[in-house]
Amino acid sequence: MTRIALVLGCGGTIGGAWTIAAMHALAEQTGFDPRDADVLLGTSAGAELVTMVGGGVGVDELVDMQRGRARDPRLREHIASTPPGRPPLPRPPLLNPGLLRTHSGLAAYAGIAPSGRGDMGWLQRLAEGFEVGSWLPHPAARMVAYDIRAGERVVFGAPGSPIATVGEALRASWSTPGWMTPVPIGDRIFVDGGMGSTASVDLLSPEDADLVYVIAPMASAPGVRVPGPGGRLEHRLIRRPMSAQLAAEIAVVRARGTTVVPILPTAVDLAGLGAHFMSSTRRVAAFEYSMRTAPDTVRTALADAGVGA
Repeated sequence: MTRIALVLGCGGTIGGAWTIAAMHALAEQTGFDPRDADVLLGTSAGAELVTMVGGGVGVDELVDMQRGRARDPRLREHIASTPPGRPPLPRPPLLNPGLLRTHSGLAAYAGIAPSGRGDMGWLQRLAEGFEVGSWLPHPAARMVAYDIRAGERVVFGAPGSPIATVGEALRASWSTPGWMTPVPIGDRIFVDGGMGSTASVDLLSPEDADLVYVIAPMASAPGVRVPGPGGRLEHRLIRRPMSAQLAAEIAVVRARGTTVVPILPTAVDLAGLGAHFMSSTRRVAAFEYSMRTAPDTVRTALADAGVGA
């Protein structure tokens, strides 16, 4: 029997909307229900979706949530609480300037970000709405956060991981440096897992899955970017390094004999998403656009990976 992992990458408000459209297309074309994944692994916005899917929410319900017609009051409240597209002014001190000497890419830049002050109460409420006992109903729901002091990724919910509530893990995974408040868990301080990797697919173990679907809105094929000046900046600072790291991680997982299907936004997708991944005012338009473009993106990804639809 094929073991399937679903890996959902970071992406903020807009990336999360695109991810739902991609999941919907994947479900329609393959019959795969994300709730049936043997492992759910989410980072930042992906962890937000893992909380809902791991709590039993189906793809059609997520689509309805984006369209403002969810029946579940937890989903209605959550989408209504989408944070504004601009952060409150951050405050000193810097998170960990020493990462500039020991790390590269976004992990290094995270160290020189000041502490954010954004309220993550909307994520805590979401987590509490789906938490059962000490975790989510799905036994292998996992969320990636970044230990800003140690400079390493941590997978909450995985065997041997630090103990955390769903709310702590979700807030830690979503805590964008300079925007959201860092999250203390035990004697460690966590920020957005995307600072360590956009999707952390390499943190799956060989025993976790034979087939891995990776939906990563902040990564794309080489040279693919959002159009315009903002897209050039986003590509240089975020998309290009995240894409390169994800490609390296996928190569590692494939070398184990695991089939990996990366579902990444194409130039057509990105034309309707824009460079501001936290733009709450563009969420609805970006989602509806994604519902039109994601089916072709998913179809091509399945064919490229040799996985039948």
